[in-house]
Amino acid sequence: MAAKIVAALVCMVVMLRLSEAAVYKVGESAGWTTIANVDYKLWASTKTFHIGDTVLFEYNPQFHNVMRVTHSMYRSCNSSKPISTFTTGNDSITLTNHGHHFFFCGVPGHCLAGQKLDLNVIHPASSTPLSDPPISSSSTSPPSTPTIPAAGVPGSSPSHAASLPSAAAAVVALFVSLVFADFAS
Repeated sequence: MAAKIVAALVCMVVMLRLSEAAVYKVGESAGWTTIANVDYKLWASTKTFHIGDTVLFEYNPQFHNVMRVTHSMYRSCNSSKPISTFTTGNDSITLTNHGHHFFFCGVPGHCLAGQKLDLNVIHPASSTPLSDPPISSSSTSPPSTPTIPAAGVPGSSPSHAASLPSAAAAVVALFVSLVFADFAS
């Protein structure tokens, strides 16, 4: 019985941690584009990104891509040696550590036209939501979720975060059922 309780507690801790993660669709309904004149700097400034959050880049892969780059490459829109390149049109990226994460579209002229994004993942101790969380923008699950480290530039930004409270409720229900199953035996 003790082993089941320990296993249930471990599951609960993991699921509660996951239930705090948010999914952000870059550019909201416009997505990742140059056509809609999205201000990605403004978009990012209205969010507080945390470790474990996922950013979703949705775009037409015939006309765009997503490159993860260093800070100096970001500033100069230099696409010669990206850290990584995504080309599916439905790229889901999990943020794994605090600091800045730099992205832009590597199609010539797109970065210079403003299709670039600086996401700042705050240190866990400095998280303070400023307003109510938004509803998730995507109704479909992305096919895969690569994880990426931050570029190592400190800073913070204000927030809106979506959470997954149903996962926490499921873990609590599992824990309770395991405990009561042993008592009934």
